[in-house]
Amino acid sequence: MKQQNYKNHRKFYPPHHFIYLPLLIILEVLGIYKIWDDPNNKLIWSLFSIVIFLLFYLAFMTRQHYALGLQNRMVILEFRQRYFEIFNKRSDETVEKLRFDQIAALRFTYDDEFKELLYKALNENISGDEIKRSIKNWKADQLRV
Repeated sequence: MKQQNYKNHRKFYPPHHFIYLPLLIILEVLGIYKIWDDPNNKLIWSLFSIVIFLLFYLAFMTRQHYALGLQNRMVILEFRQRYFEIFNKRSDETVEKLRFDQIAALRFTYDDEFKELLYKALNENISGDEIKRSIKNWKADQLRV
């Protein structure tokens, strides 16, 4: 497996991203094309296109909602645990001051950079993307959803 870094840390699920969603896009384009190409069945192709669009939207939003909602909760819990292990105190006050993108970005750091970048996130309000770009020694997260 390749070493993870900023440029390759995103993850795709091939059946969903490269088969199901492209197939829905092709069907949607076909439906829209047929609306203009087959005027006798314009209503049928319009309904077909609407149904395909709704399937696409539902598939995208459901996948996002469940997977990311659960992952976000786990990322925050991991941050709390890590904060406690490093500083030996609760993180309630710190978590309230950070945005989720900052908390999520900090999981890619090792403990020495974690402290430095956490300080910057709290005091300079740097974004999650800025935190990721600042990481010198990337800590891979191979278990992402």
